[in-house]
Amino acid sequence: MSHTAHIPSHRKPRRSASKMALRAGVAGGVLSTLAVAAAAGTATAAEPVTETIEMPTLTTDLSTQIAQSADATQQTADSYELRAEQDAAAVKAAKQAKEDQATAKKKAEAKAKAEAAAKKKAEEERASRSTERTTLSASSSGSSADADVPPASGNVGSVISFLKAQLGDAYVMGASGPNAWDCSSLVQAAFKQAGVDLPRVSQDQSVAGTPVSLSNVQVGDILYWGGAGSAYHVGVYIGNGQYLDAANPGKGVVVQDLSGYPADGAVRVL
Repeated sequence: MSHTAHIPSHRKPRRSASKMALRAGVAGGVLSTLAVAAAAGTATAAEPVTETIEMPTLTTDLSTQIAQSADATQQTADSYELRAEQDAAAVKAAKQAKEDQATAKKKAEAKAKAEAAAKKKAEEERASRSTERTTLSASSSGSSADADVPPASGNVGSVISFLKAQLGDAYVMGASGPNAWDCSSLVQAAFKQAGVDLPRVSQDQSVAGTPVSLSNVQVGDILYWGGAGSAYHVGVYIGNGQYLDAANPGKGVVVQDLSGYPADGAVRVL
């Protein structure tokens, strides 16, 4: 036995390896937890503190601004479109006005030409009638107008000369010459050449002179159609079974045969 065996030992008994490993694992876990917490704390401390904005309010204001901006953009687009339409309409109207002006000018020129041609024709016709009247007057001054017409130097001759000078004139109801007549105005104007003032209308002319039978009618007698005092048409007998009258709008002043349109009566003024 050792000389020290009776002395108690002060050394602590050795721990087992398993216990030491357990303690080391626990210590490591604690240290790891502390390290994570410290890192988290450091990261949190590094982040700036900001004020929280309520998202509903931000979203509403932004939506209103976007809507207002969209409305303004649409209004601008509409304004440009309206301006473009107005400009196009103005161009179209100007073009149409130019075309209308050109058409009106052509029509005016055509009308002026037609009027000039009509005026020239009328002048030629008047000149022709004037020549014809002069010729008839000259030929009537010393000869008979027809085989049974008295000399033109008498009153009847002047009536017949005037009537024949109006051949070809127009018939117009109510007209009184010099280039258009109705039946009674022509008869009235013809007898005025002989100094006889007849009534204006056919009804009165049919009773203005001495009644004669149609079998005894002479050159210069007034023929009438209808009843005496109610005649609707008059003419003047010029001999050879013919009379001269302002017949109707279709014929104008013409010479016609009594056989084709027999009169109802006659009166003698001269």
